[in-house]
Amino acid sequence: QVQLVESGGGLVQAGGSLRLSCVASGAILRINLMGWYRQAPGKQRELVAVKSSGGTTEYTDSVKGRFTISRDNARNTVYLQMNSLKVEDTAVYYCNADIDVITTRGRDGKNYWGEGTLVTVSS
Repeated sequence: QVQLVESGGGLVQAGGSLRLSCVASGAILRINLMGWYRQAPGKQRELVAVKSSGGTTEYTDSVKGRFTISRDNARNTVYLQMNSLKVEDTAVYYCNADIDVITTRGRDGKNYWGEGTLVTVSS
């Protein structure tokens, strides 16, 4: 019903930048929280950044000052601008969103995940 499609991942040298994009499509009434998680080999999935529909943002400590999350609500899109990338940032990055969807019974809140995009930072 709802799909999250990411783009922008790839290979980059340490110190470089990448910009990830995620667009949500489907029977969307409202996107509440929208953000990014990542999972590196041997590590648990962790929140990278999240932004509410009202503009509140949160970042994990390791990316503060380097990453910036933004949203284009009119296009159901979230971005993650990643600067000063480190080897430790290498991971699969997943788009995630809490979305109020239209159903036959009215509306319902659900959580959705993208398929993930690989970011590899080389030294």
